[in-house]
Amino acid sequence: MSLLERLNEDMKYAMKNKEKEKLSVVRMLKAAMQNESIKLGKQVLSEEDELTVLSREVKQRKDSLQEFENAGREDLVHKIQTELAYVDYYLPNQITEAEVEAVVLETIAETGASTKIDMGKVMTVLMPKVKGKADGSLVSSLVQRHLS
Repeated sequence: MSLLERLNEDMKYAMKNKEKEKLSVVRMLKAAMQNESIKLGKQVLSEEDELTVLSREVKQRKDSLQEFENAGREDLVHKIQTELAYVDYYLPNQITEAEVEAVVLETIAETGASTKIDMGKVMTVLMPKVKGKADGSLVSSLVQRHLS
């Protein structure tokens, strides 16, 4: 079942059970998927395209969460945390920090990188391997740590 089909099913379920927050997030994800398909000119998004959209939505919420925490807006912090939980449900299982570190080391060896100057080269090869499975900031910090 594609992600769009899962979203449609979950939308129906949320409507029947009057789950307003879940319905709002599912509608937002569905709209983001449809916008991406229009932008790419595709009728059906590939799994990689779907992961890109989900990753973007998670990143936006994490950025908002940080801003709201800094501003002391606990009401909005709770709302964003709830949205993040619903969006995370659709992401593939996240890999552990140790697993990310193993992939980072493997990619550094594969690219022959040795200094921070080579970080872009490493990230270009690395990100497709962990897309949707690991947080980009974690990946970036691990690469920086191993290249210094």
